[in-house]
Amino acid sequence: MPIDPSSASAAATPSDDARLLTVGQAAAALGVTARTLKYYEELNLVVPARSGGRYRMYAESDLATFGRILRMRSLGFSIAAITEILKRPMRLVESGKSRMNEEDLQVVRDALHVQLDTLRERTVQVRRELREAESLEAQIAHDLQYIEQRLCGVPADQLLAERVARRRKPQSH
Repeated sequence: MPIDPSSASAAATPSDDARLLTVGQAAAALGVTARTLKYYEELNLVVPARSGGRYRMYAESDLATFGRILRMRSLGFSIAAITEILKRPMRLVESGKSRMNEEDLQVVRDALHVQLDTLRERTVQVRRELREAESLEAQIAHDLQYIEQRLCGVPADQLLAERVARRRKPQSH
């Protein structure tokens, strides 16, 4: 019988132990592949119990978490946002639905702002490094061209004179 992850509780209960599922059973209950479950485990979004240190065993609460993850991914949330959201509890609101409260949303917003700022700084750095690498690449390609021509028998004096002439000519950017 498939488990409806939206109806499962968010916290593990003693009765969860009686209903531990294997990777295959959990994947079937959620309608995903075992690899999908392992992927989210690799990201530390869900950490299932282990049987004898060997097999992953999923409780109802794990399936509920997977259900949240899958819903958020289907709505286009990033892994970064999902990670932050999962750190906060869901609370029952007037409509009977579980939602995050405003305070928790602000904490998630602040955490995502920090991540975004860090990524923007890194992007600037990577672009600078890329420009430097492209410049070095062009210089080495130019040097290789000289060596290839020398190996083809072009006299060094001729090639060096051409290099000097190119360096003196204004370069267009």
